[in-house]
Parts: sequence; C-alpha cells; structure tokens
Amino acid sequence: MTNNLFERRSARLSMTCLKHHCGMNANLAPTPIEPEDADDFTAQLAALGAEYHRRGWTPGTGGNFSVVLSREPLRLLVTVSGVPKGTLEESDFVEVNAQGATRGRPGAQPSAETAIHLVLARFGGAGAVLHTHSVPATVLSLDHPDGGWVEFRGLEMVKALAGIETPATKARLRVLPNSQDMAALAVDVRDALESSDPIRWGFLLAGHGLYAWGHDLAEANRHLEALEFLLEVTERRDARAAASHPI
Repeated sequence: MTNNLFERRSARLSMTCLKHHCGMNANLAPTPIEPEDADDFTAQLAALGAEYHRRGWTPGTGGNFSVVLSREPLRLLVTVSGVPKGTLEESDFVEVNAQGATRGRPGAQPSAETAIHLVLARFGGAGAVLHTHSVPATVLSLDHPDGGWVEFRGLEMVKALAGIETPATKARLRVLPNSQDMAALAVDVRDALESSDPIRWGFLLAGHGLYAWGHDLAEANRHLEALEFLLEVTERRDARAAASHPI
C-alpha cells in the first residue's frame, strides 16, 4: 500500500469517525472483521490514534492498539513500541503471532504490552484492544494501587457499554495493580477475565491507564470513548465533592 493510499484511507476514515462520533452510538451495528479488510486496519487505527491524541488520551508515546487479523492461527496487528500515537504511519504497525513473535518484519519491536493484547484476544474474545493514558483514568486508578473497582452511578453513558440497557444498572471498572513484569501482568488479566466477577469492556492499571476492547474495532472504540467519559465525569465529581468538604 502506497503512502498516498494510506493517507487517503486515513482521511476517509477520520471523516467517518467524525460523522459517526467514532462509534459512540451503541445502536449502530458493529462491522465484522473480514480478512480482506486487513489493509485498512492501519489507516483506521491511525485515524483513531490522531483523535485520541487530540483529546489528550495518549500523551508522549503512551498507549498501544491492536486488531485481530485471524483467530486460527491467532494473528494480531499491533502498534510498535515507542511511537507517538497522534502521527501513526504504516510503518508503525507490525503483525505478531500467538506467542508475540513478529511476522514479516525482522527487528520490528511490538508494544511492550503485547502480551496483554494476546490474552484479551484469546480469553476475552477481543477483536480489537485500545489502551490510553488519560489524566482522569490515571488519577482514579491511583485510589486503588493494590486493586479495586471504580463505580459509575446514575450516568446515562453506561448504556454505551455492551449488555447495559439502563443507567440504573450497576456498572464498575476493575483496577488491577500495575507491574513491569508483562508476563505476570498478563496472568493477572487472564485471572480477572476468568474470575467469578469477570472484567468486561475494559480495566484500569493502577497509575498507568485504561484498556478497553470489543469484539471488533467499532465496539472497542465505543467502549473506550464511553469509559473515558465515565471516568472523567467521576473524577470531576469526586474532586468537586472533596473541595466542598475540605478536611
């Protein structure tokens, strides 16, 4: 795919995101992943990366994204390590197999957190995974350095999360302790997926950021946008409550 074609696809998909609010409408049917669409995924992720950076969700080189290209055998398209997410190019993506080894690009270094993406794809049914580092997500996660939950109460936006039809439904987001040991962290994520109260839609890493996923990229993006909104409202509400009741 030429750079010009990549740029045209990125521009077209950016306009689609703006038109449809990047999947925020929970009633829109998500587009299934088709093998022949694989060439478009880099452009779609680049368009989303630019939007997330504009919103302040991926400062510096923070964040990483992936899309499942095939289930059998498992193949992911994932962002490479250490690149700004606001200016992603075709060369900023690499394919990995079920073991996290790169395919077709010797020397390319996939995201350090690829193991988490693989676990979510294998055991969480994720077709796409999006990871961001917004201020509200990080601030709220710091309240639970050893793990816990962030609860969302009385907020209409919870209906954008799969399986929730009314804001009266109890919705909460798991916080997992952060670690620099990616293999151990991947085990923690799998345990959280398979627990009696399994994680859904996403989770927070304490002092780190938000992971969100869906069965395809449209749903993953919808979940990410909804969770970022819910986290920002919760963080602002908590801050206002603390200011009105000083110690």
